[in-house]
Amino acid sequence: MEDYVLQMNHITKLFPGVKALDDVTFDVRRGEVHALVGENGAGKSTLMKVLSGEYTDYSGELILNGEKVSFKGIKESEAAGIAIIHQELGLIQTLTVCENIFLGDEVCQSGLIDWDFEYDRAKELLDELKLKVNPKTRVGNLGIGQQQLVEIAKALNKNCKILILDEPTAPLPEDDSENLLELVRGLRDKGMSIIFISHKLGEVLSIADTVTILRDGQTVETRPAKEYSQDTLISGMVGRELKTLFEPRSCPIGEVALKVSDWSVFDGINNKWIVRDINLEVREGEVIGLAGMIGAGRTELGMSIFGALDDAITGKLEYRGRQRQRFKNSNEAIKAGVFYSSEDRKRYGLVLTSDIAYNASLSSLDKYISNGLFINRDKEYGKVKEMVKKLRIKTPSILQRAGNLSGGNQQKVCLAKALMTEPKVLILDEATRGIDIGAKTEIYQLINQMAAQGIAIIMISSELPEILGISDRIYVMREGRISAEFDNSARNITQEDVALAATGGVTT
Repeated sequence: MEDYVLQMNHITKLFPGVKALDDVTFDVRRGEVHALVGENGAGKSTLMKVLSGEYTDYSGELILNGEKVSFKGIKESEAAGIAIIHQELGLIQTLTVCENIFLGDEVCQSGLIDWDFEYDRAKELLDELKLKVNPKTRVGNLGIGQQQLVEIAKALNKNCKILILDEPTAPLPEDDSENLLELVRGLRDKGMSIIFISHKLGEVLSIADTVTILRDGQTVETRPAKEYSQDTLISGMVGRELKTLFEPRSCPIGEVALKVSDWSVFDGINNKWIVRDINLEVREGEVIGLAGMIGAGRTELGMSIFGALDDAITGKLEYRGRQRQRFKNSNEAIKAGVFYSSEDRKRYGLVLTSDIAYNASLSSLDKYISNGLFINRDKEYGKVKEMVKKLRIKTPSILQRAGNLSGGNQQKVCLAKALMTEPKVLILDEATRGIDIGAKTEIYQLINQMAAQGIAIIMISSELPEILGISDRIYVMREGRISAEFDNSARNITQEDVALAATGGVTT
C-alpha cells in the first residue's frame, strides 16, 4: 500500500472567466520530492494555493495523512505541517531578516520576545543555507536572490512535514541553486515531503522522485522521474515538440547605441561603492549578456544607467553617438529611448491591483494622448491587444487584473510594457525568470526580432545557458567591476569560462 502523506482529488477552481483547475488529482508520498511542472497558466501555483489554504472556494477533497481536511486559511495549513514559498516573495521589506523569519511565530519569555534565541536560531538557519548575512540586516537592503533564501529559512523554521517550493531557484545563480538542491535532498532523506515547482527541467530531473505534468488546468500524467527526459517533459507540458531554444541570429550589428566609461555608483546608505569603473558598450542590433553572481552589481548597473538610482554616480555616458549627462530619472530615459525591465516584477514592474491594459501602457501613455488632454482608449487598447497576442499572454481579457495572472504571464506583461515604449536600448533584468520552456523560446525569438530591428539589448541573467545561447558578447561582473569580456559571436564560450570570471578565476 502506498504511503501517501497527501492526496488531492478532483480539484476544480474557477476565476472570473477562467477555469484554472479542472478535476485535478495530485498525490504525494511521504519522504519524496514530487515535481509539479507545466506551462505558465497550467494551474501549478493555483493548486498549491488550494493546498495551503489561500484559496478556499474550490470543489474536490484534500486528504492529509489519511484524514480529510479543509483549511480556512494559511495559518491552519501551517499548523497541519504545510509550508509554502511562493515564487513572488512575501517578506516585509522594512523588517530585519530575523524579524521576517519569526514573523507570526515569535518566541516569547514572560510576555517578551526572546531576541537572543531568535537571533541565534536565525543565524543557524542562514548558515545552513550558506547565506552570509547578519540576521539584523533589513530585508529591503538585500538583493532578490538573498531574499529568496530568507523565505526558505522562514519556511524551514516552521515544523513542516510538507514543504512547497514554487520556483525556489529562479533568482539564484548556478552555485546557489545546487546548494539549495542539496538542502532539498537532505530534507527528503530526513522524511520530509517536498513539492518542487520549477521551469528548470534539468533541476527537476536531478532532484525529483516523481513528476506530475499539468496542462491547461488538467492533470496530464504522473510518472517516476527516471522515466522522463527533458524532451518528453517538454512534450507533455506544451503538447507539441519544440525546436532548438536558441535560433541563430544573423542580423547586422550597427553603431554604438550606448556606452558608459569609468562608470561608478556609490551607495551612501551603506557607505560603499557598489559599481566601480565600468566600461561597457552595446551596439544597434547587438545582444550583450551581463553575467555574475548575486551581489555582483549587475542590477545596480542597469538601474543606474536607466536613471532609477538616487546614489552618487560618476563616469561618462554616450548615447547614440553623443556624450550627454546621465539620465536624471527613468522618465527622461524612457523618452530618450532607453528602458529597463526590472528583475522584481512585483516590487517594480507591475501594479498588481490594476489590469493588463493599465500596466502594459503605463510607461507609454503619452503615445495615446489625443488633443493634449484625453487618452485615446481605442488606440491604447488596440496596441495592448496586439502585444497580448504577440507575447501569447494567457488571459480572457486585457482588463483582467494583473494579480490574477500566473507569474510567467505577469513577466510577459512587463515585457509588453517595455516594448510599448519603442526602445532603442532595452535592458532586460532576468527577463525569463519564472517562465516556462515554451514561453522562453518565444521570448528568445522576440529578442532576435528586436535585434533585427536594430534595438540594442543588454540582457542580465543568472542562467548561464541563456547568457551563452543569446549573447553576441558577454560581460562578467564580480564585486562591482567587470572581471572579463568575451566575444561570443561564434557561440563558443563555455559555462566554465563565465563561472571562473564570476568567481575570480579570470581577470582582465
